[in-house]
Amino acid sequence: MKKHLLISIMSVSFVLILSALAIAADNPFVGTWKMNPAKSKISQGSLDKSSTWKSEAQENGQKDTFDGIDAEGKAFHTQAAPKYDGNDYPIKGSTDLSSVAMKKIDANTIEYIVRKSGKESSKGRMTLSKDGKTVTEVGKSPNAKGPEITYTTIWEKQ
Repeated sequence: MKKHLLISIMSVSFVLILSALAIAADNPFVGTWKMNPAKSKISQGSLDKSSTWKSEAQENGQKDTFDGIDAEGKAFHTQAAPKYDGNDYPIKGSTDLSSVAMKKIDANTIEYIVRKSGKESSKGRMTLSKDGKTVTEVGKSPNAKGPEITYTTIWEKQ
């Protein structure tokens, strides 16, 4: 009896591992990415001095962690686990942002909307290069003091 239970547990574990690997294989955004500040730009203000993005697979989405140093020299750490269904998912670790909604357009393109207290803070598109080594993020943010802020950030796979 114990032998059959052990075999069943091992079989279930094997299926779960294969499922996790299949999810990761289906998501080319999975991995660790570093923003390249020299190749990135913003129309107003300053970009983060450094930023690392770690993306892990989850069913129909991804779990993202961002760590870095912002434009003012302060360390930050944020996390979110959005699915690609367009619904809002909480952002943890930020006082400036509260949720993110994502949609996968195709295998190499994701669109997102970031909100603070239900109000749009930024929106954009992330596109993975054909060689899978670079993500180009193009977005915009409303600006109450003038023209909207536009940005392009370049993320390089580590």
